[in-house]
Amino acid sequence: MPPAAPETGLNSLGIAKPPEETRVVVAMSGGVDSSVVAAMLKREGYDVVGVTLQLYDHGAALAKKGACCAGTDIHDARRVAAEMGFPHYVLDYENIFRETVIDEFADSYLAGATPVPCIRCNERVKFRDLMETARELDADCMATGHYIRRRMGPAGPELHMAADPNRDQSYFLFTTTPEQLDYLRFPLGHLPDKAATRALAAEFGLAVADKPDSQDICFVPDGNYAAVIEKLRPEAAEPGEITDLEGNVLGRHEGVIRYTVGQRRGLGIGGLAEPLYVVRLDPETRRVIVGPKEALRTRHVPVSGVNWLGDAPLDSRPEWHLSVRVRSTRPPREAILRPLSGPRAEIELLNPEEGVAPGQACVFYETGGTRVLGGGWIGKRI
Repeated sequence: MPPAAPETGLNSLGIAKPPEETRVVVAMSGGVDSSVVAAMLKREGYDVVGVTLQLYDHGAALAKKGACCAGTDIHDARRVAAEMGFPHYVLDYENIFRETVIDEFADSYLAGATPVPCIRCNERVKFRDLMETARELDADCMATGHYIRRRMGPAGPELHMAADPNRDQSYFLFTTTPEQLDYLRFPLGHLPDKAATRALAAEFGLAVADKPDSQDICFVPDGNYAAVIEKLRPEAAEPGEITDLEGNVLGRHEGVIRYTVGQRRGLGIGGLAEPLYVVRLDPETRRVIVGPKEALRTRHVPVSGVNWLGDAPLDSRPEWHLSVRVRSTRPPREAILRPLSGPRAEIELLNPEEGVAPGQACVFYETGGTRVLGGGWIGKRI
């Protein structure tokens, strides 16, 4: 655990109670990360309650062994709770998950966007509905196994990148609000690497110590997005044309949902002088528009649904100099954020980025630092 806050009387979670009088709901996926959080807090003497969400029908075709919240994972979470001696509950969130995450995922793909359902799950299920359940259980806080850090700043709790940049999950948590941050705790964010987490799991004697990490979105078997969307929206696999930027037809495709901005492989239009990339998707005309790599380069990025975590209001300045991440796999790059009306803004990248895709997140960071300043959703360029 991180060291206790320096103020007298605060426990290691920053709460002015002894651990045994502090109830913590731990969101348990059945993986090693959340299991270590629960075991760690129980060992410290906290009143731990484990909660696992059943998010989809484990007997259906969408279930996948090794994906979070599948049937075996619920069993693993329950076993950890039994081993460590704290209560554990399984909540049926299938309908909520379908309505707030899976349906939007399918509809976004049909609209030519590239959604990030893990962000929506954190925002709409784990950090909203599950947090309400934690409060109903009279918990003082809720802890998760996410790799991100919560620090107290002069204006209240701040969100910071994890100590291990290879495990940092700040991109997926940009929608966390200040009110939620008051209640949340992330005990793993300070660890140097995943090996340290597994070492703790072995120290606690957890059976999941060597359990592999899940790689795919939990409801997408083997990363095959198109198959899942076609199952949910049978009309999605309508064929259409592959054209260049001038509208010349280069080939045919079997559904816009099978392509993403920046894609190069699998276009089925070989024999050309230069490699081509998916530059844009037009679901209304069912066209996949391709072009050279330079056509992917973008300097101006429209964002909507901005969640701002800075100390001063977003609209208190005409522009903010910060860093942004436009893909989860890319490092933050310097940019200028210009607020627009409502929760909208325009991002100017100081150096153009390739493959900026509508539907992805654009996450804001303090330049040269670790603090997360919020983020928004990338829109289509006009």
